[in-house]
Amino acid sequence: MTADLVTAFRTRLTEAGFKGEVGLRVCTLDGTELAAWQAGLVFPAASTIKVPLLILALQEAQAGRLDLAARVTLRAADQVPGAGVLHELAPGLALTWQDVLTLMIVVSDNTATNLVIERLGLEWVGAQLPLLGFPGTRLVGKLQVPPEQRTPAQQRGERNITTAHDQTEGLRALVAGERLDAAHTALALDILGRQQLLDILGRRVPCGPDGERLYRVASKSGELNGVHHDVGVLFTPRPLLVALLSQGGTDPREHPENRDVVTLADALWPLVAMLGEVPVSGDI
Repeated sequence: MTADLVTAFRTRLTEAGFKGEVGLRVCTLDGTELAAWQAGLVFPAASTIKVPLLILALQEAQAGRLDLAARVTLRAADQVPGAGVLHELAPGLALTWQDVLTLMIVVSDNTATNLVIERLGLEWVGAQLPLLGFPGTRLVGKLQVPPEQRTPAQQRGERNITTAHDQTEGLRALVAGERLDAAHTALALDILGRQQLLDILGRRVPCGPDGERLYRVASKSGELNGVHHDVGVLFTPRPLLVALLSQGGTDPREHPENRDVVTLADALWPLVAMLGEVPVSGDI
């Protein structure tokens, strides 16, 4: 049945005219693989790189090396364009490190992300990623920085990368409590659960009469021109770890009805609804 579900997923994409490449992996919370397609294919990480950064920062907090209540002052030199809100605010704002981590995830703030990278250290993050369950993921530099601040790897045209397998395995270890204690695991999932950019995984989750989603979503999306990702935990009746990565899309627009994003969401939901044992409409 699993093979049929993947085939149906791919058919939906083809029939909708999606021209790009896709990497997909769906697992149970214990890591049992339920569905996969090109799960080891390497993609630009886009903002999914923020998932391991969140976990690493919380590991540092747990170890007492990062005080989440301590404040960091936003400098003009820190502000970079793209996703988020910090580049729209006046320098001098004093944020707690928990604020920074929250902004990095819930509005995908690039300035906040770069503050985290600077605090942790680029080389240190690179050494930790394989130990964290992300062996195929690489961070080559900060996000959206001007040319003179780019690393040699970025100047060569290299990008941060990841795979669907890495994202689901990293999330599995997080949910299982293998990376953080109970309090910091709960904090990580709470932050991921407040992400506002529910582009793909959360888009077709059914809602109740009050408009609230019936199933919790703890996720992180990512987007570049032609690149649309979403990874996370779906707390359906049978909870799932899901990573859907894509590149080569033809609609680069960043707005709620991006054709590629809608196509990916529509193709994915029947698969995860079946695997997540979601009741059919009318039986909820």
